[in-house]
Amino acid sequence: MPIHHNMKEKTFRQVIAEAMSEEMRRDHSVYLMGEEVAEYNGAYKASKGMLEEFGPKRVIDTPISELGFSGIGIGSAMNGCRPIIEFMTFNFSLVAMDQIINNAAKIRYMSGGQWSIPIVFRGPTGYAGQLGATHSQSFESWYASCPGLKVIIPCNPYDAKGLLKSAIRDNNPVIFMESEQMYGDKMMIPEKEYTIPIGIADIKKKGTDVSLVSFGKIMKTAMKIAKKLDKENINVEVIDIRTIRPLDYDSILNSVKKTNRLVILEESWPFSSVGSEISYFVQKKAFDYLDAPINRITLLDTPAPYSSNLIKIWYPNEEKIIKSIKETLYI
Repeated sequence: MPIHHNMKEKTFRQVIAEAMSEEMRRDHSVYLMGEEVAEYNGAYKASKGMLEEFGPKRVIDTPISELGFSGIGIGSAMNGCRPIIEFMTFNFSLVAMDQIINNAAKIRYMSGGQWSIPIVFRGPTGYAGQLGATHSQSFESWYASCPGLKVIIPCNPYDAKGLLKSAIRDNNPVIFMESEQMYGDKMMIPEKEYTIPIGIADIKKKGTDVSLVSFGKIMKTAMKIAKKLDKENINVEVIDIRTIRPLDYDSILNSVKKTNRLVILEESWPFSSVGSEISYFVQKKAFDYLDAPINRITLLDTPAPYSSNLIKIWYPNEEKIIKSIKETLYI
């Protein structure tokens, strides 16, 4: 993150509201729609103060009908608006899957470019505590496998603000995934406006021994482990891919060519995950550089348990991650 002179500590939820508000001031075709975004200031207070500033025509509370308000958003995007659709959680986006996959992702292609769909679908994803199997799911690989959608998962407030502004300005549908467990995270944020281009990974820590590729809130665990392993003279390079699609293959490749080892850490099920795609690509393009098989750490291949002692086994814990990294280094 570049150092700016004027910086202020802000939470993740504050910068989400700030990014949306800045873009709404800049462009009057941008509006926010979703459950509890207006009167209640957002289910997670991520749209605090926006109704007051922009009024009920641009900050719109909806009934509990994701397929309804997603469809309205897509139709309005075809007619010159730039909607931001908030899902209270991406688990609820499944109700709007038809609209997102069959309309938002396809209309530009099927109309031969006559319509573009500048729409952002945003809200929390993944595991967020004891919320049960239907509220603890990660769908980034589902959405990323559909051509026509961009998928972004930031891991900190600085990245979230810059990437959300870019997402709102993008002329394509963007899936922007946050986490309930990150909304309180604090960080120094520039007072001056900035954006971060979509599709560029960020090396959060340079290293020489092994490349650890991750994204989203589990990046915090990745960084903690990398610092812990420094004390054992294991130098881990940590790459935050930030955008799942378009994926920055080059940054991963360059890192693997340097370290010759790759571990992928993600908070989703193992079968056809983001890690599967990265593994295929790296063995295809950098097979001769690899000194060990690629290791992948995911959730266990079951729905999320509710019981806290089962969660400890189901979710990638520090012990499991360290063991996997050492295995890749033949330690």
